[in-house]
Amino acid sequence: MKYLFLLFLIFSCSKTSEENCFIEKEDKTVYEEEKPFTAQQILENKPDYLEVISLKKFRSFRQDSIERNYFEDEKLEEIKWEKKKEEYKDFNEKFDDQFSCSNKQLVGTTQYCLGRNNLGYWLLKIENNKTNAYFLGLSFSHYYFNEIQKKPIINKGFLELEGSFVKIVKVAGLPGYDDYSAIEDGKLFKIKLENLTKDSDRDGYNDIFEKSFGLNPNNKDTDGDGMDDFNDLNPMFKSENNKFTQLYEMLLPDYGSENLRNNNYYFEVFISDCDYFHQISPKYHVLFVPEDLKLNTNYVKITDVSRHSIDKIRKNKNNPNIFYIKVWGTSSMTDYSAEYKDGKWILEIGGGYII
Repeated sequence: MKYLFLLFLIFSCSKTSEENCFIEKEDKTVYEEEKPFTAQQILENKPDYLEVISLKKFRSFRQDSIERNYFEDEKLEEIKWEKKKEEYKDFNEKFDDQFSCSNKQLVGTTQYCLGRNNLGYWLLKIENNKTNAYFLGLSFSHYYFNEIQKKPIINKGFLELEGSFVKIVKVAGLPGYDDYSAIEDGKLFKIKLENLTKDSDRDGYNDIFEKSFGLNPNNKDTDGDGMDDFNDLNPMFKSENNKFTQLYEMLLPDYGSENLRNNNYYFEVFISDCDYFHQISPKYHVLFVPEDLKLNTNYVKITDVSRHSIDKIRKNKNNPNIFYIKVWGTSSMTDYSAEYKDGKWILEIGGGYII
């Protein structure tokens, strides 16, 4: 009896697809910028596997930023750029340009470098022509690693990176563009390689990555669809085929003929509870984040990893086959009218803006 009551409670409290995917009117919620963490708050909220040491002698965030962004002249910059491309040629080719790279190091015959993409920081490794990428789980909202490291980044079984605690600064007049400001300089960030490289389910993603984005680190097939997370383009949810899922697929960011299926470390991340959206069959890897901040992982709570969003669907009160939906980019919004006719969707742009 208690079991039946518990089941009733679960299903009565959970929202239906209708509630998760449709809205009666436009959401007028005003976004409020959260206050940046202090250095003490960053320390209090750091992951357990991270050790932070304060240095007496260090390279400041300001010094590193100035030297990294210093522009001499066009020809010299071009020479520097070509030199860097050649230095990181192996990483760019083997990882299909999924990362920007710095601080390359050779340990025996194994190559390492620090990588960064839209999700965050990674340790990249090439050993015996085999590649691995290990997610650090350290938010670029809080952590800055110097472009120029004075010492090797791999040292006695640890990844060691000098840098600073930072905060994001919004640049007035440039929506979608963030700058950084140092909160506290002179930090050495240490992660034991054993913890960083741990991949409990052996699916190709380290445990830190899976815990950071809500995948199951102990099951290589999180959604149970028969495909391992590393090769599943939608690893969090089983894909289905229905008309509203087809609508969401049509509204996904379009990268033309570029084949991103095998770019296993490139993800588009969407904030949505909509079941129809969750069930898409995308052309590249996607992840979903719950709309309720309390349900987010610690990493996603403090890191802006979503560059695009697709709203819930509004119905036309007079025509059951016409719907309205907004699509957002970092500095744009497009308002669509969608009509379902003869088994197909017809999209029309009804407005929007680009900044």
